[in-house]
Amino acid sequence: MVTIPNIISLIRLPLAFLFLTQSIAYRTIAILLAMISDGLDGFIARRYHLSSKFGTLLDPLSDRFFVFFVIGILIHEQSLSFWEASALICRDFSVILFGLYLVFTGQLTTYRFKAIWCGKVTTFLQFMVFLGITFGMKFPPFVFSTFILLGVLALLELYLSKEKIKEIKDS
Repeated sequence: MVTIPNIISLIRLPLAFLFLTQSIAYRTIAILLAMISDGLDGFIARRYHLSSKFGTLLDPLSDRFFVFFVIGILIHEQSLSFWEASALICRDFSVILFGLYLVFTGQLTTYRFKAIWCGKVTTFLQFMVFLGITFGMKFPPFVFSTFILLGVLALLELYLSKEKIKEIKDS
Protein backbone atom coordinates (compact mmCIF):
# COMPACT_ATOMS: atom_id res chain seq x y z
CA MET A 1 0.00 0.00 0.00
CA VAL A 2 1.43 3.36 -1.01
CA THR A 3 0.99 5.84 1.81
CA ILE A 4 3.06 8.79 2.94
CA PRO A 5 4.27 6.93 6.06
CA ASN A 6 5.37 3.97 3.92
CA ILE A 7 7.21 6.28 1.52
CA ILE A 8 8.98 7.88 4.49
CA SER A 9 9.99 4.42 5.75
CA LEU A 10 11.31 3.50 2.30
CA ILE A 11 13.39 6.69 2.16
CA ARG A 12 15.28 5.44 5.22
CA LEU A 13 16.74 2.54 3.21
CA PRO A 14 19.04 4.49 0.86
CA LEU A 15 20.18 6.75 3.71
CA ALA A 16 22.29 3.86 5.00
CA PHE A 17 24.35 3.95 1.81
CA LEU A 18 25.66 7.39 2.77
CA PHE A 19 27.83 5.49 5.25
CA LEU A 20 29.82 4.14 2.30
CA THR A 21 31.47 7.55 2.23
CA GLN A 22 33.65 8.55 5.14
CA SER A 23 32.19 12.04 5.12
CA ILE A 24 31.21 13.22 8.59
CA ALA A 25 28.62 15.54 7.02
CA TYR A 26 26.94 12.81 4.92
CA ARG A 27 26.91 10.37 7.81
CA THR A 28 25.48 12.97 10.17
CA ILE A 29 22.77 13.86 7.66
CA ALA A 30 21.96 10.16 7.17
CA ILE A 31 21.63 9.55 10.91
CA LEU A 32 19.56 12.67 11.57
CA LEU A 33 17.23 11.97 8.63
CA ALA A 34 16.88 8.34 9.70
CA MET A 35 15.96 9.49 13.22
CA ILE A 36 13.45 12.03 11.96
CA SER A 37 11.89 9.63 9.47
CA ASP A 38 11.67 6.91 12.13
CA GLY A 39 9.47 9.11 14.29
CA LEU A 40 7.65 10.89 11.49
CA ASP A 41 6.33 7.83 9.64
CA GLY A 42 4.64 6.45 12.75
CA PHE A 43 3.31 9.83 13.82
CA ILE A 44 1.72 10.49 10.42
CA ALA A 45 0.32 6.96 10.23
CA ARG A 46 -1.37 7.29 13.63
CA ARG A 47 -2.44 10.93 13.28
CA TYR A 48 -4.04 10.53 9.86
CA HIS A 49 -5.18 6.91 10.24
CA LEU A 50 -2.81 5.69 7.54
CA SER A 51 -1.57 2.62 9.39
CA SER A 52 -1.32 -0.55 7.35
CA LYS A 53 -0.08 -4.08 7.88
CA PHE A 54 2.59 -3.40 5.27
CA GLY A 55 3.68 -0.26 7.12
CA THR A 56 3.89 -2.03 10.47
CA LEU A 57 6.30 -4.47 8.85
CA LEU A 58 8.16 -1.95 6.67
CA ASP A 59 8.99 0.54 9.44
CA PRO A 60 10.95 -1.85 11.70
CA LEU A 61 12.56 -3.54 8.69
CA SER A 62 13.78 -0.16 7.45
CA ASP A 63 15.19 0.55 10.90
CA ARG A 64 16.93 -2.82 11.06
CA PHE A 65 18.37 -2.44 7.56
CA PHE A 66 19.78 0.98 8.42
CA VAL A 67 21.22 -0.19 11.75
CA PHE A 68 22.70 -3.45 10.44
CA PHE A 69 24.18 -1.76 7.36
CA VAL A 70 25.79 0.98 9.45
CA ILE A 71 27.10 -1.55 11.97
CA GLY A 72 28.61 -3.56 9.12
CA ILE A 73 30.39 -0.49 7.78
CA LEU A 74 31.65 0.49 11.24
CA ILE A 75 32.98 -3.02 11.90
CA HIS A 76 34.71 -2.99 8.51
CA GLU A 77 36.32 0.36 9.36
CA GLN A 78 37.29 -1.00 12.79
CA SER A 79 35.34 1.79 14.47
CA LEU A 80 33.25 -0.84 16.24
CA SER A 81 34.36 -4.19 17.66
CA PHE A 82 32.43 -7.41 17.20
CA TRP A 83 31.35 -7.47 20.86
CA GLU A 84 30.18 -3.84 20.69
CA ALA A 85 28.20 -4.61 17.54
CA SER A 86 26.70 -7.70 19.20
CA ALA A 87 25.66 -5.61 22.19
CA LEU A 88 24.10 -2.97 19.91
CA ILE A 89 21.83 -5.60 18.33
CA CYS A 90 20.98 -7.48 21.53
CA ARG A 91 17.38 -6.25 21.30
CA ASP A 92 17.14 -7.84 17.84
CA PHE A 93 18.31 -11.15 19.28
CA SER A 94 15.56 -10.83 21.88
CA VAL A 95 12.91 -10.23 19.22
CA ILE A 96 14.13 -13.29 17.29
CA LEU A 97 14.15 -15.37 20.47
CA PHE A 98 10.61 -14.24 21.30
CA GLY A 99 9.51 -15.05 17.74
CA LEU A 100 10.93 -18.56 18.12
CA TYR A 101 9.07 -18.91 21.42
CA LEU A 102 5.84 -17.96 19.64
CA VAL A 103 6.53 -20.46 16.85
CA PHE A 104 7.27 -23.35 19.21
CA THR A 105 4.25 -22.61 21.41
CA GLY A 106 1.93 -22.25 18.40
CA GLN A 107 1.14 -18.61 19.17
CA LEU A 108 2.80 -16.88 16.22
CA THR A 109 -0.39 -16.50 14.18
CA THR A 110 -2.37 -15.04 17.08
CA TYR A 111 0.24 -12.63 18.42
CA ARG A 112 -0.03 -9.05 17.19
CA PHE A 113 3.42 -7.49 16.96
CA LYS A 114 3.66 -3.83 17.85
CA ALA A 115 6.40 -1.41 18.82
CA ILE A 116 7.75 -1.81 22.32
CA TRP A 117 9.14 0.90 24.56
CA CYS A 118 12.55 -0.80 24.90
CA GLY A 119 12.74 -0.98 21.12
CA LYS A 120 12.18 2.74 20.72
CA VAL A 121 14.78 3.57 23.38
CA THR A 122 17.27 1.14 21.84
CA THR A 123 16.87 2.56 18.34
CA PHE A 124 17.33 6.12 19.61
CA LEU A 125 20.45 5.14 21.56
CA GLN A 126 21.84 3.24 18.57
CA PHE A 127 21.52 6.40 16.49
CA MET A 128 23.26 8.38 19.25
CA VAL A 129 26.15 5.89 19.29
CA PHE A 130 26.40 6.13 15.49
CA LEU A 131 26.57 9.93 15.76
CA GLY A 132 29.24 9.70 18.44
CA ILE A 133 31.33 7.27 16.41
CA THR A 134 30.90 9.50 13.35
CA PHE A 135 32.48 12.32 15.35
CA GLY A 136 35.29 10.09 16.59
CA MET A 137 34.01 9.46 20.10
CA LYS A 138 35.10 6.34 21.95
CA PHE A 139 32.53 4.81 24.27
CA PRO A 140 33.31 2.97 27.51
CA PRO A 141 32.13 -0.65 27.82
CA PHE A 142 29.20 0.24 30.11
CA VAL A 143 27.53 2.06 27.20
CA PHE A 144 27.41 -1.17 25.22
CA SER A 145 26.41 -3.13 28.33
CA THR A 146 23.34 -0.89 28.45
CA PHE A 147 22.25 -2.37 25.11
CA ILE A 148 22.49 -5.87 26.59
CA LEU A 149 20.25 -4.76 29.46
CA LEU A 150 17.81 -3.21 26.97
CA GLY A 151 17.78 -6.51 25.07
CA VAL A 152 16.84 -8.42 28.21
CA LEU A 153 14.19 -5.82 29.07
CA ALA A 154 12.83 -6.03 25.52
CA LEU A 155 12.39 -9.79 25.87
CA LEU A 156 10.60 -9.27 29.17
CA GLU A 157 8.43 -6.51 27.68
CA LEU A 158 7.47 -8.72 24.73
CA TYR A 159 6.57 -11.61 27.00
CA LEU A 160 4.53 -9.42 29.35
CA SER A 161 2.72 -7.78 26.41
CA LYS A 162 1.77 -11.28 25.24
CA GLU A 163 0.35 -12.06 28.68
CA LYS A 164 -1.51 -8.73 28.73
CA ILE A 165 -3.12 -9.50 25.36
CA LYS A 166 -4.06 -12.96 26.66
CA GLU A 167 -5.69 -11.43 29.78
CA ILE A 168 -7.73 -9.03 27.64
CA LYS A 169 -8.91 -11.86 25.36
CA ASP A 170 -9.79 -14.05 28.36
CA SER A 171 -11.92 -11.36 30.03
